[in-house]
Amino acid sequence: MVYSSTFFALAALPFLPVHAIDLDIASTDSITSAASTIAKGLVSYYHGTEPGHIIGVLDAPYFWWESGAMFDTMIQYWHLTGDEQYNDIVSQGLLFQQGPDGNFLPPNQTSTEGNDDQSTWALAAMSAAEAKLPAPQGSSWLSLAEAVFNSQGARWDTETCSGGLRWQIFTFNNGYDWKNSASNGQFFELASRLAYLTGNNTYSDVASRTFRWSVTTGLIDEEWKVFDGANVEQNCSNINKIQLSLYAATYISGAAYMYNITSGDDQANWRTTLNGLLNQTISTFFVDGVATEVACESIGTCTTDMKAMKGLLAQRLVKTIEVAPYTFQLINPLLQSTAEAAAKACSDSKCPFTWGDKGTDKGSQSGVGEQLDALSFVQALLVKSAGNKSSTTVTGAGAGNGTTSSNATDTASGTHTGSLASGTGISSPPGDNGAMRMEGFSMGIVVAFWISMVWLAN
Repeated sequence: MVYSSTFFALAALPFLPVHAIDLDIASTDSITSAASTIAKGLVSYYHGTEPGHIIGVLDAPYFWWESGAMFDTMIQYWHLTGDEQYNDIVSQGLLFQQGPDGNFLPPNQTSTEGNDDQSTWALAAMSAAEAKLPAPQGSSWLSLAEAVFNSQGARWDTETCSGGLRWQIFTFNNGYDWKNSASNGQFFELASRLAYLTGNNTYSDVASRTFRWSVTTGLIDEEWKVFDGANVEQNCSNINKIQLSLYAATYISGAAYMYNITSGDDQANWRTTLNGLLNQTISTFFVDGVATEVACESIGTCTTDMKAMKGLLAQRLVKTIEVAPYTFQLINPLLQSTAEAAAKACSDSKCPFTWGDKGTDKGSQSGVGEQLDALSFVQALLVKSAGNKSSTTVTGAGAGNGTTSSNATDTASGTHTGSLASGTGISSPPGDNGAMRMEGFSMGIVVAFWISMVWLAN
């Protein structure tokens, strides 16, 4: 039997005050403070530097890829806030997990690692190179990303589905017979960002080829919806049409970088592509102005992996603004409304998965994905005040070797022939006023899609 005094104490627990995180979206100091609070909560889940744990790896139930995503998040945190207190554990984690060949294939992960896992770490290295995260002498963030590009370029499989990367690297893993948007979208994004940073046309050629394959295969449809994947045994003819925010996010980011580095008709077509992907993503994944993982969130079926994807969307939207500044007026209001909802839902430094009025995970226990999501949207509000620290050239410890695998080369049409544009200097066409419009979206989207497809085919 519970004593009466204990009973009343327990009964009072639900009424204890829950302290939401204060956030004034008009105040840089408030945003930075809120981001710092959530970042502390995120890093509290990482024990890699403690005895008995592995450097660079989160404890179960988190898979290896999410460790790379967490480090990428913390790189953007430093880039946007200037708070460098976590930089050492980020650098240490990335370097410890690079593997003996410097391509993020560490021996303790090769039995389960997929192409999307590997590219997640490569994209973290890309973020480090773009933001000029200090690297130990003799180390190069760019070289790590290039090494992954080379290894994945060698896996481009033309024997099935006329191209594309398989989900898994090794034949013995479940999913080797699957070609998906997670792997191919991140390869597209990696190639696009390498093209932006190095000026090497090989990367932009491969990016164009990968995007074209994604469209012709049906991973991206005529309404700019991005789907999960398809089985190679059916020649990728039967598309699994699940939509997750990360799938769309990585294609958005890649298209934004391609828009930045092209000019003339090519840039106009990449702009059409970027606009289509952005508008469809906003229409799908922002419910009442709040980011929502629509495939699973409202019914409470999101997996541990899926719970980190909204945050990775936010990070890609930040990168999109940085290299395609005209998108700011469309994206920023959604970053603001989502960040406000996330901060309001947080309790002290811990944040739940669902922030809006819908969903069964509202008020649920926090975790790495939940913290990553909330942090990514809150820190995203600093994108304009932080400025663009990235550059089209990298020098010093971050410089790569500038080499690409011959297996990765592809003479693709529809790629840029002009010089690289500045990461912040793109001006909007006359009459655009720097913003895109949702009006007429459903009427014009199919026409715009097919115009872009004609461009890609030529």
